[in-house]
Amino acid sequence: MKARDAMTRNPVCCLTTDSAQTVAGLLRKHNVGSMPVVTDHESRKLIGIITDRDLCCSVVADGVNARSTPIEEFMSRNPAACGEGENLDRCERLMQERQVRRIPIVDGDGQVIGIVSQADLALKDKPENVARTVTEVSKPQSSAAVAT
Repeated sequence: MKARDAMTRNPVCCLTTDSAQTVAGLLRKHNVGSMPVVTDHESRKLIGIITDRDLCCSVVADGVNARSTPIEEFMSRNPAACGEGENLDRCERLMQERQVRRIPIVDGDGQVIGIVSQADLALKDKPENVARTVTEVSKPQSSAAVAT
């Protein structure tokens, strides 16, 4: 199966200049846990990803003003991504290696066209593959890995 066959198409994206409050509102409105960050809404070139956990742990927990603070400093840059024609097992391997629950899907120009989440895998992939991915993503990181 190809990534395009399992992905959620046309995910909502945000910009580095969007405020943390705006992004949190978009995550809530669209009922998603992460959002690709793109250079602009026309080209949709992937440059990062922001998660609800990023906002909670870095903005809310530190008392940062969510209304006026752009998400640029809280997003993860250069996230793992897959091409739409790549095999779904590559998405799963990246999730396992990077311990992430979602992988943006890009076209040949680097434009975000979809996202594969663990939920997408549960609906489209073999149960044993999903179980392996969930297990690997959920493993605690060693203290040495966290420190680096």
